[in-house]
Amino acid sequence: MEHLQESFFLFSAFTLAGTSVITARFVTHHVGTFTITVVSMFFAILCLAPLCGRKLPHAIGTMDKKQWLMLLLQALFGVFLFRMFLLEGLLHTSAAEAGILTGATPAITTILAWVLLKEHANKKTFAGILCTVGGILLVQGIVTKGSDFASEHFWGNMLVLFAAASESLFNIFSRMNSLKTDEAEKEPLDPRVQTLLVSAMALGLCLVPALFEHPLVSLTTIGLVQWSALAWYGAIVTALSFICWFAGIKRCSAYTAAAFSGMMPFTALILSVWVLGEHAGWEQWSGGVLIMLGMILIGLRDGKRDDQSERDLSIILSDNVHYDRR
Repeated sequence: MEHLQESFFLFSAFTLAGTSVITARFVTHHVGTFTITVVSMFFAILCLAPLCGRKLPHAIGTMDKKQWLMLLLQALFGVFLFRMFLLEGLLHTSAAEAGILTGATPAITTILAWVLLKEHANKKTFAGILCTVGGILLVQGIVTKGSDFASEHFWGNMLVLFAAASESLFNIFSRMNSLKTDEAEKEPLDPRVQTLLVSAMALGLCLVPALFEHPLVSLTTIGLVQWSALAWYGAIVTALSFICWFAGIKRCSAYTAAAFSGMMPFTALILSVWVLGEHAGWEQWSGGVLIMLGMILIGLRDGKRDDQSERDLSIILSDNVHYDRR
């Protein structure tokens, strides 16, 4: 039952996160990149503050420097850099293509978990990585002769891939934070409190850059559609999605989280065609299928190997704790 709950939370988190590409499309040409993040974080905090109540001051009083640092890293990579790269990338590519390319997140997360966290990777995992790389190359138009897709959208797609890498680092840091909390036998932060703190840090990181975008001028000229998009970006894409993420990542492995992150490109591709009316050619659909296949292969891991990965990672974190104490 606990496994099903974690799966539901992760599925919900990445499905909601996949709407970020579509939501951003409504505002990227009207409001600056950092202004979008600041306003959406404000909406997120506005929704989260009443839900946290007394848990917030209690959590702040019990957190140590390492926990604060880990939350700052999550805010930096999961919000600040992810949205900066994604929003800038959407200025130079389509929402459908951007949505597909966020499907690189499972493969990048898997590679980082293998290299940084020393988690075991089986043949299916490596096959999933190869499928993801093949899908990206197909979407990029590199493997099709006579395609001008690469030259037209190359830099926008590269920025989206940087966003996927930032999301992957966010996944890794979140998992490390959860395991370090278990190792220290501390009470984990409430997902609502954790989301609020990460949102507040992200707002602080974006505040100064947003001032150079003349936010008051741009915000006074947008209409109801853009304000609704900003509110959705804050309340749903940030607040609700992050709550589901922090609730689901507590007990699952980094590979499981990587597999579910493939819901982002699937959701984004479907909505970009359905809501925005964008056209996706055979290269995009084929690349999307390959990336989704990679997600499935990465997720098809032997349970014993996952358990072993958890034990190995716990040992690594335990050694780091002892080393720090020395």
